[in-house]
Amino acid sequence: MTVGIILQAHMDSTRLPGKAMMPFGKVTLLEWIVSRVRNLPWDLVVATSDRTIDEKIADQSAELETLCFRGSDEDVLDRYYQCAKTHQFGHIIRLTGDNPFPDLEILKDMVQLHLTMNADYTHSLGYLPVGIGSEIIQFGALEKSWKLGEKAHHREHVNEYIIENKRNFKICKLAVNQSKTAPELSFTIDTIEDYKKMNKCRERIKSTCMNTEELIQVCSSSV
Repeated sequence: MTVGIILQAHMDSTRLPGKAMMPFGKVTLLEWIVSRVRNLPWDLVVATSDRTIDEKIADQSAELETLCFRGSDEDVLDRYYQCAKTHQFGHIIRLTGDNPFPDLEILKDMVQLHLTMNADYTHSLGYLPVGIGSEIIQFGALEKSWKLGEKAHHREHVNEYIIENKRNFKICKLAVNQSKTAPELSFTIDTIEDYKKMNKCRERIKSTCMNTEELIQVCSSSV
């Protein structure tokens, strides 16, 4: 079954509007993330809303020759489900447009664990710096969440129904090396302060492919 990456992004962020298109070095934040993950061995789709405000994201995806799916703005779960269904993804890696440094090695290890264990949901969250971890959902589990998740937070967050109903899903967690363990650090961008810190961190980084150990070493004094 096909593994695919769905990278969610939109312009209408409450705390930092337009951050996907904000400069991150010589490129936008969205282009930085796409450049970091586009050479992984899975199809990448940028999933944004069908609102006019998000046409900039669709346009940049086209410029980057990256697939783009447009769906519901508020019902993010439906956007993921419809995107995965359209592209016939059997397993969906979830990434977000406010995390510029997803760990590429962990992504590969997580997918391998997920497929080997025939899991419904596998993640690498908890011990890594905030914004570094990721998750993968089997399409059947996503579809079940889409059908049964009726509460507002179920629709806003792709994994909430699964987390609240753990007994109904096979969940795996990837073990994290001590060298990558730094939960006190945050490499995510939610506010203008986060943006300034991450840009300061980026200035000390040699390439978009720097690994988590190097990021912790280089950026810990900046964040």
